[in-house]
Amino acid sequence: MKAVVYCRVSTDKETQETSLIRQKQELVKLAAEYQLAVVACIQEQESGYSIDRDGIFKMLEIFSQKRADCLLIQDETRLGRGNTKIALFHQLQKLHVPIYTSFHGGKLELSEADSMVLQIVGIVEEYQRKIHNMKIKRGMKQAIAKGYDPTLNLSNRNEAPGRQRLEFPVEEVINLRQTGLTFKEIANTLNGLGYNVSKATVHRRYQEYKSKQK
Repeated sequence: MKAVVYCRVSTDKETQETSLIRQKQELVKLAAEYQLAVVACIQEQESGYSIDRDGIFKMLEIFSQKRADCLLIQDETRLGRGNTKIALFHQLQKLHVPIYTSFHGGKLELSEADSMVLQIVGIVEEYQRKIHNMKIKRGMKQAIAKGYDPTLNLSNRNEAPGRQRLEFPVEEVINLRQTGLTFKEIANTLNGLGYNVSKATVHRRYQEYKSKQK
């Protein structure tokens, strides 16, 4: 497996720089014990309560791109503190990234409190997804009730994948707009039809269309 080594201290004092070196040495040793190939070693001097850290974004980018499989840290406080720590635990769980620590000498053992919070966060996120899907369905029902026919002008929507410019039936945006739907409701309706478009994109294309008609 490939690993990312992450080291953090909270200040720029000389003694803390020594701590960074020590953390790295411990984690490189841990990687060798578990036969992990270190593909990146990230070191930074930032507050653990801050989520706006260059090192964190670099680490998440590596995992999102599947360039590494696990994370090595000295202990959980090196990753973050307070809500920041929980948010990062949750993000790494979603990316299926196991965490190893030199403190535990292996995989991180979450406290009962942290585990409970992560379960709650997962439940809330699942309900947010359900709410989003219900909003799309409601938008579709509302559009149909106002005369929108989703079977019209949609037969060719899968024939030309891979376009750089996001394609969707602008004529349907015009029709839906004429029924009184907002741009957000139109975007939700198109999402339900398989078009991953935002309210801003729908609004922009609508304005482009209107400009051409003038």
